[in-house]
Amino acid sequence: MFRPIPPTTQTLIGLNVIAFALQMMIGDAVFVWFALWPLGPEFAPWQVISYGFLHGNLTHLLFNMFGLYMFGSDIEAVWGQRRYLVYYLVCVLTAASAQLAVTWFTGANYPTVGASGAVFGLLLAFGMLFPRRTVVLLIPPVPMPAWLFVTLYGAIELFLGITGSVSGVAHFAHLGGMVGGYCMIMYWRSAGRRSRF
Repeated sequence: MFRPIPPTTQTLIGLNVIAFALQMMIGDAVFVWFALWPLGPEFAPWQVISYGFLHGNLTHLLFNMFGLYMFGSDIEAVWGQRRYLVYYLVCVLTAASAQLAVTWFTGANYPTVGASGAVFGLLLAFGMLFPRRTVVLLIPPVPMPAWLFVTLYGAIELFLGITGSVSGVAHFAHLGGMVGGYCMIMYWRSAGRRSRF
């Protein structure tokens, strides 16, 4: 039984679906202007946000939207719409910053798209807010506490990013989203703005 989707999560999912529909209608021109390109002639400032609403294919979109629904719904219920949206956008920006740094250091010249960095930030927040909540992996279907799930996922992303064993995936952007989310949570915690932390 699916839970009701709170309003900001609904809006974010809707924007991603609309953007994907426009990609299908317009084609590669969308990537030229709105994907995140490495620093250089193709880069434009708005890309640090716009890339997070584009996706490489339908599977990419579906997995990210499932994660947004699964983790974002509970987080929005705790934080409220405004704080949740701020957190989401911070994760998009820090994921973009990490990816720009990686492409600058490696000299890679390919665009990045997807909400994965923000979803990884939500995953981190979920693990911090609900550390003992049981999460079940899709493959294999193994139940584990959320804190362990987040820790393992982060470690796997770091390993895959360092080894480069899975090409075409922006592992350091995912980690950038998690790091940005962690910094945001620690800022709120130190400011004493949310007793939940």
